[in-house]
Amino acid sequence: MAIEPYPRGEAPFDTSGVERDAGGIARYTGLPPSLVAMLRTTVERHTANEALVEVGGKRLTYRELWDRAARVAGGLREGGVQRGDRVANLLPAGVDWVLGFLGTQLAGAVAVPVNIRFAQAEIDYVIADSGSTRVLRPGEPLPDGEPHAVDDLAPSDLAAIFYTSGTTGFPKGAMTTHENFLSNVETALRVIGMDPAEGPQLRNLVSVPLFHVTGCNSQLLVQLAIGGTTVVLPTFEVQAFLRAVVDERVNVLTSVPAIYALAIAQPNFGEFDVGAVTRIAYGGAPIAPSLVERIQQRFPHARVGNGFGLTETSSIATYLPHEWAAEHADSVGFAAPVVDLSLDAPDPGSGVGELLIRAPNVVPGYWNKPDATAATFVDGWLHTGDLARIDSHGLVYIVDRVKDMINRGGENVYSVEVENAMAGAPGIADAAVVGVPDEVMGEKVGAVVVPAPGAEFDADAVLAHLDERLADFKVPQYFAVRSEPLPRNPGGKILKNALREQTEWGGPVRGR
Repeated sequence: MAIEPYPRGEAPFDTSGVERDAGGIARYTGLPPSLVAMLRTTVERHTANEALVEVGGKRLTYRELWDRAARVAGGLREGGVQRGDRVANLLPAGVDWVLGFLGTQLAGAVAVPVNIRFAQAEIDYVIADSGSTRVLRPGEPLPDGEPHAVDDLAPSDLAAIFYTSGTTGFPKGAMTTHENFLSNVETALRVIGMDPAEGPQLRNLVSVPLFHVTGCNSQLLVQLAIGGTTVVLPTFEVQAFLRAVVDERVNVLTSVPAIYALAIAQPNFGEFDVGAVTRIAYGGAPIAPSLVERIQQRFPHARVGNGFGLTETSSIATYLPHEWAAEHADSVGFAAPVVDLSLDAPDPGSGVGELLIRAPNVVPGYWNKPDATAATFVDGWLHTGDLARIDSHGLVYIVDRVKDMINRGGENVYSVEVENAMAGAPGIADAAVVGVPDEVMGEKVGAVVVPAPGAEFDADAVLAHLDERLADFKVPQYFAVRSEPLPRNPGGKILKNALREQTEWGGPVRGR
């Protein structure tokens, strides 16, 4: 049963034009039928506006973007790609990646964005599992042929398969329909607060991978829907990131908290005029209230917000708007306008249960995985695998992954809660919490920490900080210090299986 999203009537987003279908799912009315129809309308309205910029590379207007994508579509069809065939995209972030993705849509085929950070065995698996009949590879020319565009695609037609950068086993392909994409686009506009009328004035810097739903679905496609400009940074480097914000007159940013922390910590940050930035979104990892406040101070004209979602939700499921961002930094916000939330088997004491999501942006299932689909998508609800609680305002708090919860002698310790507390600890740049096997307790709490630049790890100072914020049994007993970044997937989530394998624990810092 769905939980009332705004129990105190504090709806923070525009909920107009939302209707429920016969199955009870809330849907936006008036959406275009497909990405192709969406893009065609934008091209007609904003023909000469700059659509796409690759930092240090090519620039395309909307007319040029359509014409070149249509030639890619023609080349695919002439090369034997049929409607519904899968086309794997291994290209690096940039103009060609976008042309490959859009050309696949115009051909009526199904895009398979491939995580190029996967191991070769995983890449081979994605191509084979998806049954891709064409692979777009670096160093090879894009398909080229007579312009082609399929105009009769339906909302329920499959548009893409995004393979989850999962933390265990081979990735699963989330089947994404045109309606999934378009629902997420509308959600992004509403929760971030972008008026379609101002589209041609908006310039969004994409510094996260385009093969991930955040970069593709909640940045690129959103700007393509309203005639904005997408600026793609092919390879992240913090000084290049800051230069791009200034040189390309960027006013919309979306990234992970660590990127903002790194940017504002640059000694020459003050030399970059970032006053044009009016929207900043972040997500994928815990963020300290102090970092939210620093972001607000350093980007004084920006509304900030925290987004949460999964590959299976086509990106955004909840969003924490500016007015709540600093005071409730540990929350991922309210349900998006068309999103229903529920909790499976909530604990009577804490209220924590597995988060369930029902929405038109939830994908219909996993490609070629009927058992996994049946286990994850049940009676119209997505079982996220995330443990959460929802407070009296409707604010959602993710406390852990089901599989990452630590059972310390019968006491449940939610690793995300501990990570949130550690996010503001002195001298800590990043931290992850996992269970450490223990013969007596079963598991004890361990924290892997990355010290801030120029700082040394001070266990006593960190413990003093945590003692004020956590129950005794939740405070880590083990610490491991590493200089290299924590292993993360492209969405910013920590790969805890990899972290466990990489970490050697010493003795406990406290005899508990």
